[in-house]
Amino acid sequence: MVRLVVDLNRCQGYAQCAFLAPDVFTMHGEEGLLYHPEADEAQREKLAQASAACPVQAILVDATDAPAEAVSGER
Repeated sequence: MVRLVVDLNRCQGYAQCAFLAPDVFTMHGEEGLLYHPEADEAQREKLAQASAACPVQAILVDATDAPAEAVSGER
């Protein structure tokens, strides 16, 4: 499973993600984004492309619930 988080406050509805990974992202109306927070591993490359193509960098791929310092071991 690939975990996703989209900052919907940052998202501006450009729909690049929906174009690049339509199985995961869809537009609801002109500005509302719907997405599946857990996607199949086979979608990883498309999700990386969608994340990179987001003009406002609102998509995080492989997001975790743990704080960054807990993941990296920093304190």
